[in-house]
Amino acid sequence: MINQIFGSVFSGNTATFSIGTILLCTTASIILGIIIAFIYMVNTTYNKGFVITLALMPAMIQMVIMLVNGNLGTGVAVMGAFSLVRFRSVPGTAKEISSIFLAMAIGLATGIGYIGIAVLFVLLIGGCNLLLTHSKFGEAKSMEKVLKITIPEGLDYTEIFDDIFATYLKKWEMLQVKTCNMGSLYRLEYSITLKDLKNEKKMIDEIRCRNGNLEISCGRIGLGREEL
Repeated sequence: MINQIFGSVFSGNTATFSIGTILLCTTASIILGIIIAFIYMVNTTYNKGFVITLALMPAMIQMVIMLVNGNLGTGVAVMGAFSLVRFRSVPGTAKEISSIFLAMAIGLATGIGYIGIAVLFVLLIGGCNLLLTHSKFGEAKSMEKVLKITIPEGLDYTEIFDDIFATYLKKWEMLQVKTCNMGSLYRLEYSITLKDLKNEKKMIDEIRCRNGNLEISCGRIGLGREEL
């Protein structure tokens, strides 16, 4: 029985599946698709439509493979036609693309009949995904921020804050200078890396004393979506 589950339900290139086989493979595909969808939702901003699609994708791909009599090459060619939909959608994040590829791989496996291998693959990849997501793997070693300082037009901004920056920052670089408030104020924008995040408030307090308590903002650099 174990060998039958982990082996293919097809003999050669000729399909020998029955209604029971179809139901077994489809049920396995849906269950594994739901597991993939749950793994995707961990620590991710998502919408219901994409999650449902991800859960059902293995079953849809599995049915395509079965309809071409277990011929993997023909099945991949048929699914390639479906990829035209990709050009009518927005780019996905790296996690979305990897989840789609996982769902496709599971659909191919269950469509050929390798249900046990599909289960094992989901457990291994899903476990690695959860482990890496909750670890510090891939995190940036230093946190770069953008510092914006507003100063009166009478101040020479060239090196006015360099002594403060040298105390609290590892490195800094002026990105741009622009006028605001009808030219009566300057807004300076820096890319900075703090030596210690706990000293951020002290640095801002010292800058406030020097820029006349005008507006100051400090935040992370916008990285945008993690597109693959």
